[in-house]
Amino acid sequence: MKNVEIYTDGACSGNPGPGGYGAILSYKGHEKIISGGEESTTNNRMELMAVICALETLKEKCNVDLYTDSAYVCNAISEKWIEDWQLKGWKNSKNKEVLNMDLWLRLLSLLEYHNVSFHKVKGHSTVEKNNRCDEIARSEIAKLNKNLS
Repeated sequence: MKNVEIYTDGACSGNPGPGGYGAILSYKGHEKIISGGEESTTNNRMELMAVICALETLKEKCNVDLYTDSAYVCNAISEKWIEDWQLKGWKNSKNKEVLNMDLWLRLLSLLEYHNVSFHKVKGHSTVEKNNRCDEIARSEIAKLNKNLS
């Protein structure tokens, strides 16, 4: 299997508000950038969309090292929140419906296919590819704001 490195980030102007996401996929020195956005969304949805769209871009089963600054995404996987949510019928620790269940289900199916290791990075720090993903996500917001005005 190919070993791919992915960096992702999501951003939102207002929460909810216009949002964007960006991802950088790296394989053997080659990079692919993906991005997108939504007119009315949340930061957490954009963080998830970045991860999902990056994994959906892969054309075959891969080993993936995925880097994100989203504690929401990382903790759901590493702290096994997602397993608890499923056992509780998609209810969180406060017995309320889990937000973004549609995206979590998409992500789960991708995680069954690819071998993904999640790595939490500090946002807005010295992690160059994470900073680039943030710029990509913010440029998507700027495009949306321009189209909305």
